[in-house]
Amino acid sequence: MLKLDGIHTFYGSIHALKGVSLEVNQGEIVTLIGANGAGKSTTLMTLCGVIRPKQGTVTFNGQDITRVSTEKIVKLGVTQVPEGRMIFPRLTVIENLRMGAYLRRDPDGVKADEEKVFGLFPRLKERRGQYGGTLSGGEQQMLAIGRAIMARPSLLLLDEPSLGLAPIVVENIFDVIVNINKAGTTVLLVEQNAQMALHIAHRGYVLTTGEVHLTGTSKELLENPQVRAAYLGLE
Repeated sequence: MLKLDGIHTFYGSIHALKGVSLEVNQGEIVTLIGANGAGKSTTLMTLCGVIRPKQGTVTFNGQDITRVSTEKIVKLGVTQVPEGRMIFPRLTVIENLRMGAYLRRDPDGVKADEEKVFGLFPRLKERRGQYGGTLSGGEQQMLAIGRAIMARPSLLLLDEPSLGLAPIVVENIFDVIVNINKAGTTVLLVEQNAQMALHIAHRGYVLTTGEVHLTGTSKELLENPQVRAAYLGLE
C-alpha cells in the first residue's frame, strides 16, 4: 500500500532523513520506533506532503505522491493523527469530529461514522457537547483519533498516541488501534513506547539519526538484543 524509497528530507541545512526506505502492506500495523530526534515524525510529515523530500519517492497504492498536496493525499485515503493531538479547543466534541469529515459529501455516512466513533470511545459520546479544550489529555487523544476516523482513511498515521497519558488510558488507546486495524484500516504507528507498539504491530522499523537501523517482524525486534537494551530497558 505504501512505499518510501530512498527518502532524504532536510530542515534547512539539517539532514533529517538520510535515505529512509520502508513499506506498509495493506491490512498491517507497522510501527516506527526510535529515540527523540531519530526522524520518526519527520517520516510521517514527509509522506503526507507537509514536508517535501529533496530526494526519493513516496508511493501510495501504486501512485507517486511525492509532490502531491496534503489535501489530495487526504482525499486518496491517508489521514494523520498528529503528535500533541491538535484538536480544536473552541469547538465541541461533535464539531471536532465533523471537521474530520469536511471533504465528505455523504451526510448519512458521516452520521453513521459518528456513532462508530462513539462506539469506540463511549466517553466522547458522554461529552459530545463539551468543548475540546476542556477534555482531559486522554479524551483529547480519543477525539483526535475519532476525528481521523471520520475521514474514512485506508491508511491511518498515528504520531505518538501514548504521549503524556496514564498507563490505563494508553492500554485503551492501543486496544482501539487494534480494533481499527481489524476493521480494515492499515496503520503506520510512530511510538516511543516500543514495548506497547511492538506488541500490537505486525512489523517494525527502528530509526536512528534519520536512517533505518533495523527492521523485522515485531517478534524479531522484541527478541533483538539491541532493541531490548536501547528501547525496552531489558538486558
